[in-house]
Amino acid sequence: MSTLHEQLDALARHVREPGMHAGPPAIEPRRLKVYRDLVYNNLDGLLAGNFPVIRKTVGDDAWAALVRAFLARHRSHTPLFTELGREFIGFLESDAGADPSRPWLGELAHYEWAELGLQLSDAMPPPHDPDGDLLDGVPVLSPLSWPLAYRWPVHRIGPGFEPLEPPPEPTLVLLRREKDGRIHFSMLSPLLFRLLELLGANEERAGREVLRHLAGEAGQPGLDAFIDTAQPMLQRLRDEGVLSGTRLSA
Repeated sequence: MSTLHEQLDALARHVREPGMHAGPPAIEPRRLKVYRDLVYNNLDGLLAGNFPVIRKTVGDDAWAALVRAFLARHRSHTPLFTELGREFIGFLESDAGADPSRPWLGELAHYEWAELGLQLSDAMPPPHDPDGDLLDGVPVLSPLSWPLAYRWPVHRIGPGFEPLEPPPEPTLVLLRREKDGRIHFSMLSPLLFRLLELLGANEERAGREVLRHLAGEAGQPGLDAFIDTAQPMLQRLRDEGVLSGTRLSA
């Protein structure tokens, strides 16, 4: 090999997929093995720390195959270790990483990653009044509250439970970060999930208008009664930190 670039390229191909690519001829096999083991073991340790449930559920052999396939086939778009989990999710959701026998892998990976993702988030809410009127003002969903929807029962999947078909109803989860940094998980009803979804996309409508829209979607009779019932729920969401308050005018 005439150039350093060619040597490095050959080494990278060999480390990623040694069964398909020979290493640079100038490097003896013993040293090539050191490079292979170093890269694989570091990757294995990082992914196992991010996805312990998947690691335990699929078992040693299948996990090792997943890690090696990720190393060989996936082309990451970031060099950041903290983003490795999202790269792995993308791999599991792609044709290259999909496992027909475990079609829930991508969603379970996202569910496991979400806790770390929320812990690392530095998102800040827009300017807001923490004591604003949630009906007449524009409620602000905290950026540290994540309503998530999954086809599979990701909170139940683990060793001893690997579903073959998704249930009729989706799994709706709320993740929120407490002031002390802890992550709190809770299950959501479809109506509450839709409310948080509407609030998360809302920048202009007052809380009363959002509730009116929700009542129309849900076919709820008695609009005033629906709003009266929902008002304490909005207050509870603010007390729990799910809502930051109401948006301040620019």
